[in-house]
Amino acid sequence: MKRSVLATIGLSVAVVASGFVLMAASSVAASSLPTLTLALTPHTITVGGSEVSGAVNVVSTVTGEANDSPGLFLLAPGVTPAEFGKAISSFGNSTPLDAVDPYGTIVFDGDTNKGTPTTNEVVLQPGTYVALENGSGHAVFTVTASASPAALPKPGGTVTAIDFAFRGASKLHDGELVRFENDGYLIHMILFAQAKSVADAKKAEALLLAGKLTSADKKKYGTGVQGMFAGPISHGAVQQEVITEPPGVYIILCAMNAEDGRLHYQLGMYRTIKIVK
Repeated sequence: MKRSVLATIGLSVAVVASGFVLMAASSVAASSLPTLTLALTPHTITVGGSEVSGAVNVVSTVTGEANDSPGLFLLAPGVTPAEFGKAISSFGNSTPLDAVDPYGTIVFDGDTNKGTPTTNEVVLQPGTYVALENGSGHAVFTVTASASPAALPKPGGTVTAIDFAFRGASKLHDGELVRFENDGYLIHMILFAQAKSVADAKKAEALLLAGKLTSADKKKYGTGVQGMFAGPISHGAVQQEVITEPPGVYIILCAMNAEDGRLHYQLGMYRTIKIVK
């Protein structure tokens, strides 16, 4: 593959990099679920552990670099990894990521820092998967059907992405297991940035609607604590993680490309939430 799905995702959020610098959010979800491991190095990813359908803990580690972004892509029936790779390599800088829809679905997209394994709870359907490293690394593996697939634990709160807004909990608790899901028909992400106050968050929201994300950062409406609760995921995908961000006021937003060239937050896809103890 000349370009992984996550590299293409990076093109979709180039604007974000100038204003909200993404950093791995530490997430640890301890449970009795089977574990699927993703070991990343520069340009490689190795899959291990449980490869059966149902809910799993996806434990990601990275060595040889400061951080990386693992992803899991479920190929549509009849689509080969080679066909998928060829399609991805043909995408241009302005190609909306929804162009991957004919080839399958983004089931999981996270990030991890060196020396700090991250754990996310994800549901895997039977089928052929491509595990992706944020660069050129990829690995193909097959998830077989389980006779008794595990179910996700009940979360303390749920945040849902739709076209083009967020629904669900507006208050999350530090240390709480939270579900992030995409009920929209388009691919969405759930980024976050901490604000100094609700008043500053509302000012930042107005700038996001106007497409001035960099201005929101320059005006110091954020504190510099930024990250990602869920990377770009397809319709129906679910990720769960334990919230470890410090209490405060946060703005969540989606920065995916729309068909008309705008980013989703310019269509109103943002929301102010609070994280409390």
